[in-house]
Amino acid sequence: MSRPADTAGRLAEARELLASTPVVDGHNDLPWALRKHAAYDLDRLDIAADQTGVLHTDLARLRAGGVGAQFWSVYVSCELTGDDAVSATLEQIDIVDQLLDRYAADLAPALTADDMESARKEGRIASLKGAEGGHCVNNSLATLRALHTLGVRYMTLTHNDNTAWADSATDEPGVGGLSPFGHEVVREMNRVGMLVDLSHVAATTMRDALATAVAPVIFSHSSARAVCDHPRNIPDDVLAQLPANGGVAMATFVPKFILPAAVEWTARADENMRAHGLHHLDTTPAAMSVHRAFEAENPRPVATSATVADHLDHMREVAGIDHIGIGGDYDGTAFTPAGLDDVAGYPNLVAELLTRGWSHADLAKLTWSNAVRALRDAEAVSRELRETRAPSNATLDSLDTSAS
Repeated sequence: MSRPADTAGRLAEARELLASTPVVDGHNDLPWALRKHAAYDLDRLDIAADQTGVLHTDLARLRAGGVGAQFWSVYVSCELTGDDAVSATLEQIDIVDQLLDRYAADLAPALTADDMESARKEGRIASLKGAEGGHCVNNSLATLRALHTLGVRYMTLTHNDNTAWADSATDEPGVGGLSPFGHEVVREMNRVGMLVDLSHVAATTMRDALATAVAPVIFSHSSARAVCDHPRNIPDDVLAQLPANGGVAMATFVPKFILPAAVEWTARADENMRAHGLHHLDTTPAAMSVHRAFEAENPRPVATSATVADHLDHMREVAGIDHIGIGGDYDGTAFTPAGLDDVAGYPNLVAELLTRGWSHADLAKLTWSNAVRALRDAEAVSRELRETRAPSNATLDSLDTSAS
């Protein structure tokens, strides 16, 4: 059946817009998927080939989706702690570097906002690294600086579990937001020029980080709590602080965070995974077969591009057009919205927003300019701070024990 002419026209318009101002996506878990699916063997999972049905991401679909820059998540599970977490993070960084070497015609290494712009002019996808979960630095500011030296340009302060110094959105309160050492982590990230990522953290942690940060923060993959009341999303009072901070909230596509009807269904699906001895975030073929069997018996509520657009409309209303972006979380979720099935889907979201009256100028900010500006501003703050502040050698014990 042919698509209505107006819908086809909007999709063509969306693709034309993305050709000039492509998507900066804040979060893609391909590196962890490569670890889980293929033990980092890029011959087994070659993203130059079509990986539909295995991964959400390959080069052709990145191109089809109009992706111009990607923060590749160098995530490690909270099940890994201490030096094991640090080592696994180094392995994640290494596989991103392997991807950049192997696919150099398509993927361009990027450390700065200028690098992102240069990659766009070259027609390559700017590739940056983002560490997901503060447990990856093992309470060490020196390790944090080492990750920055290796190219990491944001760190999410927590993942699903608390760290010793920051509360997660999906754990019981530990320190009430950020501990004194947690505030020092934020200050040191500002000094070195690493974006503070507030996805996954508790609202108390968001507010504490905003009170301390002197550079823009980001939410690499979080949506609006007022639209879907899930603790992974951003409360309106926090969104309202972004203009003063200069930060950017990047809406995620994960159905259980954006569609109220999916929240309860996902809780039951996750419990089913655990009953089968599987981690609820496992997306290997064996795990997905368990998911599909559950879904056959329990029909899944399906989000769409309109669901994501509802969040972006609200986030724009509260934070302003200069402070929103996109962070799909592809290859980090078992399920995706209809029309946003994989990284080729971004034009469908842009077309939906065009239908809602978003201008080309506003969409260019959403897709490209806001994220680039946030990184550029963080770099400027870093240059100033490095002139007046030496590297911090504070420790968890020295700050948090003395404060208790």
